[in-house]
Amino acid sequence: MFTVYIIYSIKFDKYYIGMSSDTVIRLKAHNAGHVKSTKPYRPWKYIYQEEHKTRIEARNREKYLKSAAGRRWRKNNLGM
Repeated sequence: MFTVYIIYSIKFDKYYIGMSSDTVIRLKAHNAGHVKSTKPYRPWKYIYQEEHKTRIEARNREKYLKSAAGRRWRKNNLGM
């Protein structure tokens, strides 16, 4: 199973969308500063997750959530 997730930096009011097969380890990596794009905005917390059976499905959903249509979906469904 692969999980598409959205994390949020309270301190900087930033969102990050990603995917992982192990979200616990991935969040630890984000908060430890091992991910270049999220390092300056620590700490992070999960605000949304959805599971997909294949990596391809998860990647497609991640790409959608990062698109203009995905931003509209996030605004309408998650209040982001």
